[in-house]
Amino acid sequence: MSTEVTLPELGENVSSGDLVKLLVKPGDHVEKDQPLLELETDKATVEVPSPSTGTVKEVHVREGEKLKVGQAILSLDGAENGAQRPQKRDAEPVEIESARAKGRRAPEATAAAKSAEPAQAAEEPSETGTPQSRSQAQLTGDEATGAESGSREPRQVTLPELGENVTAGDLVKVLVKVGDRIQKDQAIIELETDKATVEVPSPESGTVTEILARVGQKIKVGEPILTLSGGATAAARESKPADQQPKRVGETAMAKSAEPAEAAEEPADVAAPAAATKPPAAVAMMPSPKRAGGRSPADVPAAPSVRQLAREIGVDITEVEGTGMGGRISFDDVKRHARESRTHAVAGGPAAAAQIPLPDFSKWGEIERQPMNAVRRATARQMQYAWAIPHVTQNDKADITALEKLRQRFSSRAERMGGKLTTTAVALKIVAGALKVFPKFAASIDVASEQVILKKYIHVGVAVDTERGLVVPVIRDVDKKNILEISVELAHAAEKARNRKLGPQDLEGGVFTITNLGGIGGTFFSPIINAPQVAILGIARAQMEPVYRPGADGAQGHFVPRMMLPLSLSYDHRIIDGADAARFLRWLAEAFEQPFLLSLEG
Repeated sequence: MSTEVTLPELGENVSSGDLVKLLVKPGDHVEKDQPLLELETDKATVEVPSPSTGTVKEVHVREGEKLKVGQAILSLDGAENGAQRPQKRDAEPVEIESARAKGRRAPEATAAAKSAEPAQAAEEPSETGTPQSRSQAQLTGDEATGAESGSREPRQVTLPELGENVTAGDLVKVLVKVGDRIQKDQAIIELETDKATVEVPSPESGTVTEILARVGQKIKVGEPILTLSGGATAAARESKPADQQPKRVGETAMAKSAEPAEAAEEPADVAAPAAATKPPAAVAMMPSPKRAGGRSPADVPAAPSVRQLAREIGVDITEVEGTGMGGRISFDDVKRHARESRTHAVAGGPAAAAQIPLPDFSKWGEIERQPMNAVRRATARQMQYAWAIPHVTQNDKADITALEKLRQRFSSRAERMGGKLTTTAVALKIVAGALKVFPKFAASIDVASEQVILKKYIHVGVAVDTERGLVVPVIRDVDKKNILEISVELAHAAEKARNRKLGPQDLEGGVFTITNLGGIGGTFFSPIINAPQVAILGIARAQMEPVYRPGADGAQGHFVPRMMLPLSLSYDHRIIDGADAARFLRWLAEAFEQPFLLSLEG
């Protein structure tokens, strides 16, 4: 007799997942709780266990397919419920989380607890001071194992929250290998997020037993990275309060399954939200700033999928009022807030706009799909947002014949200091002088309060072309440094950008941006403003051109060869008028032509 095996519920707000790998095939004999497939959800990649013993008759799904809860996975012949067999721990999180989502007890976990505990078992004091059976202590985590042997069974290390609106990243490099003994806070991987490349530290000490992620893989917050064994003993951990003890997924549910039947009727939402727990040390690298309401996004009780919906439709998750148990935010809460908020259309901007449906390109020929890397995804979102700004581009040329001679003359001095005296380094100093004369070009607009924010500091971003895409490190206090100092700092920033060593602090705080395409070629172009900035300067390739010089006192003029540098200034027309932009760009051009102007006015 054949039995259909369907996809069980996987947790709160998790209704589907992508089938990453099939672990069985027709004809295979499987045991109860044996993994059937690997499924990638919004929260993590999990193994789905078999609910019974039997022989695989037919597989109904294929790798890469999106599966929904309740969908048939495969059929088993001679299926047995295997109630007499104790459950494997690996299978418990999925089944117990399913039971919690329905607001009832997990029968399998209860059966396992009862089968492992004699009726007259002596009670032992738990960490919280309440009686707890020995088998129950074994089910609630690593403490019992550590108490007996002084060591801990292998446990998974997952990707911690990395900062505001950072839900995933691309694994660039694994810094440890199987067998390595690592210490707490030791870097274990390099992860490239939308903001920067960061090192993720280990939350605890131990020995690496298995690497669960691979280079190039996109890892989401909460997904496993590796497994550790050994580490701190239970005695050391018992010194911490019970509410600070780290727990694996499903442990709370497993403890509840061993409580009296009356307690099992309590809604699952009473459990403290995962977002409110203290994350590992990686959070310190990318802090989540407090909002006006006094709480950060990390403090908001909401599932990752709910947070993703809020970002996609332009809703600030910290402003949403949750209607769930303990203020937990649901999909409906986010949608209701979006409908009721009068500023939703502005806050969402173009990122919330509907995407144009694409045709089936494969009907016209062969195609290939390639995933965007983290830098490209961030660039796409930022440019889509920036495109809503009313751009205007102003063009001009600067005669840098004299400046080029000076640059070549002093380039060796910059090289001895570890820098490179480039046109961009000179442009940084000139722009810093211009921003002092025209402070409006370093401003930002606060549309909600109808105010202009004028900044008293001059930090300038420089676009750097890397193999992963465009990144913009920021050179700070440009107005307080000479050109040689700027050239050294710029060279170091560019090197860090190409080696993926930039941190979040290296990319923040810019008031203006420079992008130089001169090394590639071209003349004029229209650079896109790096919002919330209001202006950006584009520099193209300088080249010799004939320039007409009129003669003195009515004498016939003549053409002379001059090195001309094309300049393109894009600005936000909401705050900057065309006349202001023309004056700003002309000041830049004259400063390139007459560097003495920097000392005179800058």
